[in-house]
Amino acid sequence: MSLAYVYSTVCTEPHADAVWDICWTAKDNAVVSISADGVIKRWNSTSGQVMRSIPAHTLGLVSLSVSADGGHALYNSIDGTTFLWDLEGGAIVGKHESYTRSAGEPSWSVSLNPKGGTYAATGGSGNVTIHSAEPETFGERRTTLSSGRGKFGMRCNHSPDGSRVALSVDSGQIFIFDLASSTLTATYTSHAMAVRSLSWSPDSQLLLSASEDKRLILHDVRVSSTGRPGSGAVASLSGHSSWVLSSDISPDGRLALSGSADKTVKVWDIAARAAVSTIADTQEVWAVSWQPSSAAASSGAFATGGEDGVVRWSKAAGTG
Repeated sequence: MSLAYVYSTVCTEPHADAVWDICWTAKDNAVVSISADGVIKRWNSTSGQVMRSIPAHTLGLVSLSVSADGGHALYNSIDGTTFLWDLEGGAIVGKHESYTRSAGEPSWSVSLNPKGGTYAATGGSGNVTIHSAEPETFGERRTTLSSGRGKFGMRCNHSPDGSRVALSVDSGQIFIFDLASSTLTATYTSHAMAVRSLSWSPDSQLLLSASEDKRLILHDVRVSSTGRPGSGAVASLSGHSSWVLSSDISPDGRLALSGSADKTVKVWDIAARAAVSTIADTQEVWAVSWQPSSAAASSGAFATGGEDGVVRWSKAAGTG
């Protein structure tokens, strides 16, 4: 089986530096990107034009999370400043300087809870801190989830059902926390090097990890009625020739997407455990995002961003 994807749109005003994260929102068919140039942009995915942006932060932006309803974007800078952006109104409605002594430690990766109300953050300690995402109390610490390993937290990501959060660290380990009980429920040692990206399946039953060891690993993270975690790694997706920097799972759960330092984007058939399409890019691909199924005319399209600062949209060949 093979699939063909073609570039359908290229942004009209590229970032001045690398695109480090990207998210296709569930509202207005818009895409949000953040960059090493310190700028966040909201794009029209049909025209490739900028709909709205925020003046550049003093340092690069490294982590992005968009609310389930597409109304807000949470993003974080290298120095640990976390912002909440109202995508409709255009205002910054929350700002938290996590690098201050009273805050604990600087955040590196952040993730909004799909249920609303809180966000997760990780950084140098390798723990996950839960903060308020409400504008009135934005950034206030609610609880800390400890991995007990003291490694650098590379990525944290909530499950779509909002019940769990996954954490990856620079040693290659992955941790799953249950939010209701604030407990660590599973630890996976699937990778030999840092895990750069974590992606959940829409039903919250599978977790895809992308690593500097050039592989993607699919994990069974289902929880039984007795509370026992899933079996862990169930498939290894190999084919990239350098670090895998980004990943995402399609809204129907059938396909995976990956971007790599080998300057390619790959589409994977999850059931077949095989790449079904490879698209060449100009430079390293730091960010990938599928179009959500709730967006208008969804037909397997995705957005990518990379070292050249350009946001690109791709669609399945033969679709309108």
